[in-house]
Amino acid sequence: MMGPKQEAQSALFYEFSIEDHVPGDHLLRSIDRFVDLDGIRQYLAPFYSSTGRPSVDPELMIRMLLIGYSLGIRSERRLCEEVHLNLAYRWFCRLDLADPVPDHSTFSKNRHGRFRDSDLLRHLFETVVARCIEEGLVSGQRLAVDASLIEADTNRQNSSAQRDWAPDTMEATDAPRADQEYLATLDDAAFGAATPVKPKFTSHSDPASQWTAARKGPAYFAYSTNYMIDTDNAVILDVEATRSVRQAEVGAARTMIDRIAKNFNLSPERLIADTAYGSAPMLDWLVNERGIAPHIPVIDKSGRKDGTFERADFTYDATDDAYTCPGGKKLRQFRRTYKIPRSGVDKDGLMRYRARKSDCDTCDLKTKCTPRDPQRKVTRSIYEPSRDVARNIAKTTQYAISCKLRKKVEMLFAHLKRILGLNRLRLRGPNGVRDEFHLAATAQNLRKLAKLIPAPAKPQSA
Repeated sequence: MMGPKQEAQSALFYEFSIEDHVPGDHLLRSIDRFVDLDGIRQYLAPFYSSTGRPSVDPELMIRMLLIGYSLGIRSERRLCEEVHLNLAYRWFCRLDLADPVPDHSTFSKNRHGRFRDSDLLRHLFETVVARCIEEGLVSGQRLAVDASLIEADTNRQNSSAQRDWAPDTMEATDAPRADQEYLATLDDAAFGAATPVKPKFTSHSDPASQWTAARKGPAYFAYSTNYMIDTDNAVILDVEATRSVRQAEVGAARTMIDRIAKNFNLSPERLIADTAYGSAPMLDWLVNERGIAPHIPVIDKSGRKDGTFERADFTYDATDDAYTCPGGKKLRQFRRTYKIPRSGVDKDGLMRYRARKSDCDTCDLKTKCTPRDPQRKVTRSIYEPSRDVARNIAKTTQYAISCKLRKKVEMLFAHLKRILGLNRLRLRGPNGVRDEFHLAATAQNLRKLAKLIPAPAKPQSA
């Protein structure tokens, strides 16, 4: 028999609990166990006025942002709509059925004001990292670092070539917010001063972004998100936003190592990274200044493709400060004593060792050593001892293990872009980029906590 037609009927009273309608295995229910926002109000208290109309609860806004970044809801306008309709979202935000959802414009006003003034999102990220350490997910012994390009919210056609871009003529008071932030960070190594090389094009809407073709495809404007992770469980210990240039990314690695040591008292035994971090100054900083073993490939451009002897074919004697060539002759920096001692180090930190011309003229190996030059020259970095440390580490079994562990950073970047949907930024300027990267890293750590630490079993009723 056909059932009766359902008609919507009003009722005077409802007995309804949102708690009962959120599944026990829902992601937000798992994440909620690790979201501790009790101190948010006290942390933000100095940035609120003591008079005026009450504001939207900051804890509510943070919970809504965590939903957006944990579940890949990129638009704040859409986020407000989803929280209004979804019972699980309302439960996570501590909203009842009749409670209103804040307007999307509230997020912009707070983000550009008290959230940034107080560095709230950085504080939130570090709170979650501290919880990961408390739960035993971090040992702090083996860290890995890497950077990934995230496309900026710009139009490639709305840009100027290098010869037409003149930041010194811009009026900071009349410029858009992203331009003001760009002017304020010109001396910041992460965004302006990492390298003297100027980009080929500069975006009008977000000048701090970097024009790059690193993916071997069409060039575009981008920023880099830099992750420092603990390889035990791939917990993100620190995150830093920079322009997409190698020097800025290497500088971010140093910043994150020092910040982790300061904030969490973690002293890693090794740092795992790819060749981009294998410059001589970086390796020397790790070995001699921080006492960290560099599990990093060395950037070495001494190799030759013409079949002649490479620098590796020459043996260095530290006691005599000289190289010995395959023919048994000595290569030295200086052949005489100067009244005023010379360092012999050029602006790039390189020392040059030369053979005697008379030795090369009579050598049977000259055609295989230096066929075009009258004498052989070999360069040596002032940081060569640290480079040798990295080369020796690369021969160990532990280094082979580190190469596999390094992939955990790349997996986090893949998760960031494919699952959380952060393959293109929504906010502009260095501050907006930091906000997005902090929230995304916080969401990834919360999801990690929810995955690795199961919820306690509910006691069964008698």
